[in-house]
Formats: sequence, C-alpha cells, structure tokens
Amino acid sequence: MNDDRKIREKFQPKTWNEIKTNDSWAIFKIMSEFVEGYEKLSKIGPCVSIFGSARTKPTDKYYILAEEVAFQLTQSGYGVITGGGPGIMEAGNKGAHRGKGTSVGLNIELPFEQHDNPWVDTDKNLDFDYFFVRKVMFVKYSQGFIVMPGGFGTMDELFEAITLIQTKKIGRFPIVLVGTKFWAGLIDWIKDTLIEEGNINREDLKLFRIVDTAEEAIDHLNKFYAKYQLKPNF
Repeated sequence: MNDDRKIREKFQPKTWNEIKTNDSWAIFKIMSEFVEGYEKLSKIGPCVSIFGSARTKPTDKYYILAEEVAFQLTQSGYGVITGGGPGIMEAGNKGAHRGKGTSVGLNIELPFEQHDNPWVDTDKNLDFDYFFVRKVMFVKYSQGFIVMPGGFGTMDELFEAITLIQTKKIGRFPIVLVGTKFWAGLIDWIKDTLIEEGNINREDLKLFRIVDTAEEAIDHLNKFYAKYQLKPNF
C-alpha cells in the first residue's frame, strides 16, 4: 500500500452516515465563524482591505509600498484590513499601526506561510477555518480593495470581488491594483482574450484601476466616494 493510499484511508469516513454527520456538525462551526466575524467587524468603522503575497520580504519594494499605502489610508480616516499573516499583509498592518489607525487581521490556518503578524490590534485579530467565511468578511466590511502583487489567493480575492460587482450581487466599491508592471500581463490577456472572445464587456475594465503609488491609490478611493456622494461607512 503506497503512502497516498494510506493517507486517504486514514482521513476518509468509513460510512455514508459518518459523512452526513460530519457535514451537519460543520454547519455549527461555520455559523460560529460568521457570528464572531459579524460581531467584531461591525464595530471597526470604515476600512480598506489590502491583499498581496504572504511571501513578500520586508526589503521588497512592494512590502515598503504596501506599508506606505496603509499609513496614508489611516491619514485619510480609513482603517486597514488584511489577512493577518506575513508579507504584504504584515506590511499593511504595520502601516496602519504606524498611522495609529485601526489594524484588523483575518487570519486563516494553513499548512504553510500563514502566521499572525504582530501589527494587528489585539482585539481585532480573528481566526478562520473556512476561506469562504473569511472572504465574506473582507467584502462586507471593506470600503475598498487595494490589491498588491500576490499569488493564487490574491487572484481569488480580486476576481471574486470583481465578479460580485459585475453581477450586481453587491454594490460597487473601488478596487485598486498596485504595480503596473506586475499586472500588465494579466491585463493584456483580459483585453486580448476575454474581451476579444466576448466573455466580458470592455466596460468591465472600469471596475478596477491600476496605479503605481500610494498617493494615486488614496486619491482614487477619495474621488470614488466624492463622485458617488457616498460616505465610506457601512
């Protein structure tokens, strides 16, 4: 018996009844994560989420830029929400802490990479087991998304937000991609393939903005809420 088969047998329920029972009890865990998230995050005030790679080092230009973006957000009256881990997330919370603003971390248990960073406010550090619950919190309690260079998780969060806005499942809010060079290939593919194939409309490109500086990111957020005469709150 090979190792893969041993692992599958170890964790696989033995009967269909066990599967149904496990699924039923999981509902209560999911509910508890929603309840705790709603109760804590409903009190944080207007915040912007910063996404990006957990692997980005403190010496990287995007780490430094993410910290500056977060700092400037606090100076404009916003708090900062991140995934609570290392890399870009740490930079975001560090910048919020430096600006004496709200610093929220929505952490999740992963087999690698993820651990709490020290810049999250102690009363605003939440832990999740379920990605989908965590993503609901990001969307529900953010007045904007700042998306730094990242991997699959960053892309997942970015495209879920764009899809929800595109399909009018949620109200529109500003989505800012930081780093023209990093995002150029993806944007070219969207234009040359998705639009050309008729899978999205050219108007959908207006659902996000690409910038290169912290000042441009903050300016876009502020202009968005001024244009729509909305207050960045919930």
